[in-house]
Amino acid sequence: MVYCGKPSRGCQMCRTRRIKAATLLMSVSLQCDETKPTCNQCAKSRRQCPGYKDEFDLLLRNETKATERRAKKAGKKIATEKGVGLDQMSAPSGSPTSSRLSPTFQGAVKSPLDLSIIPALEIPAETHASCHFVSNFVLVPRQGSTRGFLDYLVPLLKTERADSQIQHAFNACALASLGNRVSSPRIDFSGRAHDEYIKAISATNIALRDPEASKSDATLAAVLLMGMFENITASRPADFAWGSHIEGAILITKARGRKQLRTKTGLLLFVAVRTQLTVLALSAAKAPSMGADWWLNDAVKDESATACQRINLKTGELRAEVTRIMTTLARTPENTDLVLAMIRRAQLLDQEAVGWMRSVPEPWHYKTLCWEDHVPNGDYSKAEVFPGRVDVYNDFWIASVWNLTRATRLVLASLTVRCAAWVCSPVDYRTTPEYATASQTCVDMITDIIASVPYHLGWHTKRKHLFRSMELSGFACGEEDSTKALPGYFLSWPLACVVSQDYITDAQRQWVAGRLRYIGDELGLRYAHILTKLELRIPSMLIRLDAFAAQ
Repeated sequence: MVYCGKPSRGCQMCRTRRIKAATLLMSVSLQCDETKPTCNQCAKSRRQCPGYKDEFDLLLRNETKATERRAKKAGKKIATEKGVGLDQMSAPSGSPTSSRLSPTFQGAVKSPLDLSIIPALEIPAETHASCHFVSNFVLVPRQGSTRGFLDYLVPLLKTERADSQIQHAFNACALASLGNRVSSPRIDFSGRAHDEYIKAISATNIALRDPEASKSDATLAAVLLMGMFENITASRPADFAWGSHIEGAILITKARGRKQLRTKTGLLLFVAVRTQLTVLALSAAKAPSMGADWWLNDAVKDESATACQRINLKTGELRAEVTRIMTTLARTPENTDLVLAMIRRAQLLDQEAVGWMRSVPEPWHYKTLCWEDHVPNGDYSKAEVFPGRVDVYNDFWIASVWNLTRATRLVLASLTVRCAAWVCSPVDYRTTPEYATASQTCVDMITDIIASVPYHLGWHTKRKHLFRSMELSGFACGEEDSTKALPGYFLSWPLACVVSQDYITDAQRQWVAGRLRYIGDELGLRYAHILTKLELRIPSMLIRLDAFAAQ
């Protein structure tokens, strides 16, 4: 098979115009900007954009036409050598011309299509899916100043059996991810993915009954992958079992003890569980099991990230405590002092978060790439950029840590306002200084998270002349400048925090909901659709619940 170059992802009109330009030796650039649903090149030239090729066709190019041309050429050569005219060669077998040929010769030259040399190799769907998943989710650090994501996965898969729990969990995630991004009438990706998921659960249950296998790296990694499978496939709240998988991973990590930190893979898995625990604690108001210190001591892989994790875990502890107090304590002077102490703790943690943001090392700094104020057709739900700043980072993982810290500050602000409302009731809490400070903090954090979204979703890759990354990490395979699913995975929870805030504008809420739909539809993370349906307003709804509980 001859390499024919990288297949173009441009729309059919731009691809055709580019070929014509090359034929006429034109020097103008007709490169498609790949904007969806209609490219800007077609819009500017007032042409009807015919759309883009199917992603699955780009993964596996059909060379039937080329094979057919070679077959016809070979057939003509054979016919010439045997003294048969071209008109006879191309005639159908039932035509008068073909009837004049002897039966033996008719059998020798039935049809050009019968002369195809070798059929194209059929690549298994599982192989496509594996490559797709690794190129979209496995982030490998290139320098010591950053961390990867799922970078422990490939070495583990090499050492485990084909029927192991981690292999089935990996297959489930890979098939589901590819199936959500491409469509094929020949392959039931969803069915195969769920079959693998069931096998992964079965194999994991067997491993959990074994004292040694239950604490192995493969078992813990399989449980984390099953949690990711929920992110990829769940489209209804009732289907979303991510939390139960993460709680299972927490129990396995506790059983493994401190000795797991002695190996590279063990430390990577520990940090991965800690990160998922942080999101669970902040989103579900569940205090971190074993306490924040247990998860931080002796498990420092990156100083900046660990300092951020400490703030996040302490915030998770505080949120669980405030929720318990708001729902159980009577309104007495002693309890009022306790709630005021909670306000001070939240304010101190917020100051720590601000200090962290100001003290990160140079590679962690982000910069403003440009300002955008154009909204195509005035439709915020489909715009790639919200009017304002567009910020870029040196690494997707670094960007995710920044946004997790911003989301933590949103949580701290809501805790402060909730406690202030409880203390000042029945006076309107929006008249308190705590509310004034919190609202400004939230507006700033919402703006910063929104400014990071175009970077996560690949907007900057089409404008490389504006920004050059330090490339602190890269994906395990595939093209770096293609749109990846992992940044959307990192982005989903911060966007869920943003879209539920009282302080967000209607235009911002419409835009964020549109980006979540994009993550669900285009990047294949279906649970992002669940996040668009959350009818929450924080902290006002929580304050009303606190008032009912206090009656």
